[in-house]
Formats: sequence, C-alpha cells, structure tokens
Amino acid sequence: MNLSNTRENFIKKISLLVLRFVTGHLVKDLKIIIVLIGLLASKKDKDFFKRIRKNLTEESSQYQLYKRILVDSNPNFRDKIFENLLIQGAVLNQKKRKREIENGIEVPATILISPTMRCNLSCSGCYASDYTKNEDLEFELIDRIIQEGKEIGVAFYTILGGEPFIRDDLFDIYKKHNDVFFNVFTNGTMIDENIVKKLTETGNIIPTLSLEGFQEETDQRRGREVYERVLKAMDILNAHKIPFGYSATVTRKNINVITNDEFVDMMIYRGAIIGWYFLYMPIGKNPVLSLMPTPEQRLFLKERRDYIRANKPLFIIDFWNDAPYVGGCIAAKRYIHINHRGDVEPCIFTHFAQANIKNTSLKDALSCQFFKEIRGMQPYSDNLYLPCMLIDNPDISRQLYNKCEVYPTHEKATCLLFDIASEIDKYAREVKEIYTEVWEKEKVYFR
Repeated sequence: MNLSNTRENFIKKISLLVLRFVTGHLVKDLKIIIVLIGLLASKKDKDFFKRIRKNLTEESSQYQLYKRILVDSNPNFRDKIFENLLIQGAVLNQKKRKREIENGIEVPATILISPTMRCNLSCSGCYASDYTKNEDLEFELIDRIIQEGKEIGVAFYTILGGEPFIRDDLFDIYKKHNDVFFNVFTNGTMIDENIVKKLTETGNIIPTLSLEGFQEETDQRRGREVYERVLKAMDILNAHKIPFGYSATVTRKNINVITNDEFVDMMIYRGAIIGWYFLYMPIGKNPVLSLMPTPEQRLFLKERRDYIRANKPLFIIDFWNDAPYVGGCIAAKRYIHINHRGDVEPCIFTHFAQANIKNTSLKDALSCQFFKEIRGMQPYSDNLYLPCMLIDNPDISRQLYNKCEVYPTHEKATCLLFDIASEIDKYAREVKEIYTEVWEKEKVYFR
C-alpha cells in the first residue's frame, strides 16, 4: 500500500474520532480541534482558523452554526464535511497543491461543472428548455475532470446546470469520488424522498436551492407553485437532517426581500446552513440592465451581510463584497467553470474560453494563455471591493478579449463587452465612487 495513502487514512480516522468526541463537548473541545487543524493548514489559511477560534463562544451566532452542522446534522454528512473538506481539502491536499504551484500550475479551490443545461422548469429569461440530452457533458468526461482535479489537490466541486438532478447518473459520480465534496445548485423541485435517500447514502453532497425571494418573487420568475415545491424540498431535507443551502440572485427589485430578517430567519428555520448571494449579471441573449442592483444597493447588501454574520447562525457568502477576503477576483485562479460543451471558462459569468476539456488535460487548460493573462492582471484594482473584470473594470475584459485568441461559449457573449459598453462603463464609475470611501476605511483589515 502507498505510504502516503496510509498516512492520509490514519489522519482521517483519528480526526473523525476526535470530531465525534467534540460533538458532545462542543465549545471547549471544538476550539482545540480548530487549533490542531490550524497548525496543519497552509500559512494562508491559518488566519481563517484563528478568527474562528477567537469568535467561538456559546453566545455567538458562529457557535450556533457549528452546532447545527456538527450536532444537528446527519452524522454521515457531518463526517464527510469534516473529512473531505477540512482534513482532505485544507490539510492533506496542501502538499499536492504546493507541488503543482512549484511546477507552474495554479490549482483552483473548486471546479464548477455544468453536466447539463437541461431543466424541468421554464423560467422567464432562461433558455434551458432549448437543450437536449445529446448536448450533455459525457459521464466519462465528468469522471476524468474530477479525477484529474483530485490529482492536483482539488477536494471541492460545484455542480451546476440546467438542473443537475435531471441526470440520475451523476450519483454514480458522487459515489465513486466519495473522498471529495460536492455542492449541487438546484431549483429544488426534483428533490423528493428518493433523491434524499441517495443523498443520505453518499453523504458528500450539499444541495443549494435557488429562490428569488418569497412566493411572489419566486413564482413570478420560475413558475406557478415553484415556491411551495422548494419549501417542501427544504422540509424533506431538514427532516432527514441533511445540511443544505439557498442561493439568491440579487436584483434591483428583490434585494430588500432576500436580505431582510423575515426571509433569512425563514431559511434558517427551514434548515439552511449557508446562503449564497450573487449579483444579477447582464449576460445571455437579452441582458436586462434594469435588473442590476444599483451601486447603493450593492453597498446595502454588504451592510446586511455584516449584520447577518454577526447575528444569525448562517454562513452567508456575498460573492462580490467578500472579494477582499480572497484578494479580489478569483476567476481562473481559485475557481474555473467547465460548461456542458466542455469549454473551460475562467468564471461562471465570463462566457469565453481558449480550451476545451474534450481535447486537453485539466492541467493544460489551467495553463492556457487566457488564464495566465487573467491571473497576471489580478487584482484589477487597488480597491478590492471592485473585483470584477466584467462590471467593475470592464476595460480589463475588453483588453483580454482583444489580446487572447478566445472564442465565445454562449450566443451573444460579446454583448456585455461591446453592445452595452457605455452603460457598463457608467455603472463601473458609479460603483467606484460609492466604494472608494468604504475601501479607505477598511483596507487596513485586508493587508
């Protein structure tokens, strides 16, 4: 047996024994295990574990969140979160990642994969119903992507769509790669007792269910009775103690709804442990600029994020306002997206590619000129609250398009770069004006 694998298995087993002890002696012993993980973690991750330990008291919302994950969750999920994400991802994979970085390969923290664009819904403004099964990403290719990712140290994979649960064969992928963790973004309407049984058996999948707000906002976009079907799915997941999250696209119209206490408290009551907030992006065939949150609303989202983190037992991610914590834009660096055609994109919102996974290796795709140029220009601004090359620094995306031999991966992908350029430039100027003062006050915390 490989000595490295023997060592890894030993560390995992000991860690799981400690975890199971911790669940009965939560605060004191959880602090101890966080210290131990922090000692083993890479240098750049040590501060993260230090902050967790410092803020952990019985009165804190973080304590309540960890209790929900460690004590209240199904033990199989609890063990997989700890074993695959923390021990394998944050500790054991560091040697692999360091080796690849020394060889010039930038290893992402997560790989996003869209195995299909098919969906069981027909949401307004979405064209998923136009796609067929023949256009799905092949099973063998998905398997190869994950295997090659594991070899360079990737332990976390995000599965998107379309609707991922429309492909039942993906559970064979989740079972085969039971040493990594998957986050599956879903509309939630296909989750039933049968799906839950499969989720429970694997233990390495956390579903993230999409909502536009309450019933009015969700059904208006997604269809009649979708909201109630999503809540029913949450109730089934919660009854089986399966941890899950919710995802909300922030628009000019729904921002006050999806960030208020009533909505957040309902998500927590239903069982959500994580909330993802993404700004509406003017991409696709017919971008609607009027749905983009205003610069003032974007700052309001940051303020609500800070409040929720301080007061709610929920792990909330504000994809844009959290950029200072990861050094700005993470496209082509900390994450990549592989679409249903195999195109390797730097970002889920950047619909251009230079490589296709069907005719290249994952390593070679990560090393393409397009990705190297992106990484070489990051961060695009000294103000890390302006991370995006599409809507905050649009001149960067145009430079890259003109410099690199890339091809569009979706119809009318160049619309954002050129057709609505004047509107995007105006938005970028207004965002910069709003966030300049904010950054001057807070930049000291991110040095």
